[in-house]
Amino acid sequence: MSENKKAKCIMVQGTMSGAGKSLLCAALCRIFAQDGLHTAPFKSQNMALNSFVTRDGLEMGRAQVVQAQAAGVEPDVRMNPILLKPSSDVGSQVIVNGEVRGQMKASQYFKMKKSLIPDILRAYNSLAEDFDVIVIEGAGSPAEINLKADDIVNMGLAKLVDAPVLLVGDIDRGGVFAQLFGTVELLETDERDRIKGLVINKFRGDVEILRPGLSMLEDKTHLSVLGVVPYLRVDIEDEDSLSERLEKKDAVRPLDIAVIRLPHISNFTDFMVLEQHPLMDVRYVQNTRELGAPDLVILPGTKNTVEDLLWLRQSGLEAVILKLAAKETPVLGVCGGYQMLGETLHDPDGSESGRPQTLRGLNLLPTETTFCAEKHRAQVTGEVIAAPFTGAMLTGYEIHTGNTIVRGEPFCTHADGTKEGCTNQNVFGTYLHGLFDSGELTEKLAEYLCARKGIDPAAAVPVSMEEYRREQLDILADGVRNSLDMDAVYRAMGMENPRRCKA
Repeated sequence: MSENKKAKCIMVQGTMSGAGKSLLCAALCRIFAQDGLHTAPFKSQNMALNSFVTRDGLEMGRAQVVQAQAAGVEPDVRMNPILLKPSSDVGSQVIVNGEVRGQMKASQYFKMKKSLIPDILRAYNSLAEDFDVIVIEGAGSPAEINLKADDIVNMGLAKLVDAPVLLVGDIDRGGVFAQLFGTVELLETDERDRIKGLVINKFRGDVEILRPGLSMLEDKTHLSVLGVVPYLRVDIEDEDSLSERLEKKDAVRPLDIAVIRLPHISNFTDFMVLEQHPLMDVRYVQNTRELGAPDLVILPGTKNTVEDLLWLRQSGLEAVILKLAAKETPVLGVCGGYQMLGETLHDPDGSESGRPQTLRGLNLLPTETTFCAEKHRAQVTGEVIAAPFTGAMLTGYEIHTGNTIVRGEPFCTHADGTKEGCTNQNVFGTYLHGLFDSGELTEKLAEYLCARKGIDPAAAVPVSMEEYRREQLDILADGVRNSLDMDAVYRAMGMENPRRCKA
């Protein structure tokens, strides 16, 4: 795209975290793509433990990956130039343009974050050269008056790229009129002028009941309400560990899968495929009472393997998992969970835990991991060689620190012949995120667990994750399109609605 055809943009800001910005951005990406526009998502700074590795080996937040999928384009690190991965209550790993910049306390990051503006603008302007429309996602609230001076993700970014803004409030939590009015009132005049409309999200019930309140809100804010989006029951990957999918639920399907909800759990989207399987129930558990006697225990990824291993030990879950494994209950570890299953974990420089130390692992796999500052990132394809999953083709990505020495049988072989992971009877470990996405390992796992329980797996119809994701994104886009004034959204971007033009 030439300079004089630089991309149009729209920015979605929220009255709070969890207002639904990420999914609304995904919906808009889908809608614009359906309308024939080459669309890209953008979020200057994302804070999440769910991350992804691009084809060129760079790390970005999964929310923008989902939005890219909604737009039908390849995920690109330019879509999320800054990613913060919390490692404690006061510190995060800072990733810039897909590469680790360092571990920083919040105070350190706040002092230097404005120096990242050139990186943000380079990423944005580069995208603007390649796409027709950019859908920008804000973070938290633009009315955090203690943070506004150094803002690089809400109104600060909107000013830098001259973006029109939609302000979204969550009615499901209550107080949506106060949310929207209070946010607008706390903004400066030039910031209010950027808002082109208000959106009420997650509404359940008859919208006519809201009409008087909408009129009063418009009178008080001098802004139009562009839509009331219903509470859409769509199943789309979530951004962080506040996800509703992590809340405990009782197993009702025949196969009970228990995922340990580690304090720093990351990339739990790995198990979304299992959640869709007609025979599997996936529960996220935090204590021994919840764990019970599942058919499979999964130790997921984590941003802090050492701290979460200590938590596992102190909570009593380690002892229960060891008892279950001794009774031949299958145990699977992914990434950090895989590291925990080994014999020993060494952190000689404190790069993982903040101080040099060596810990014993669960001793369920004959492996030994040594942490280092360098992060391994790669997209991979491969094939499982461990029974009973032999022959299952895999696609996914690795994203971890630490080198693991394996003295047992590997779990899989990468396309280049590299052996990866480890297996020991009923215990399996791998660094591969997205290992279930191809569907082949999912079906072999279902067959294995069914055989152990005497269940016929033939009654289950396999789910294609790609097809399921596409279906859910279409449901989301249809719900938002039908409830949002898309003509007004296009006008805010200085465009005509392509559907009106065709008509």
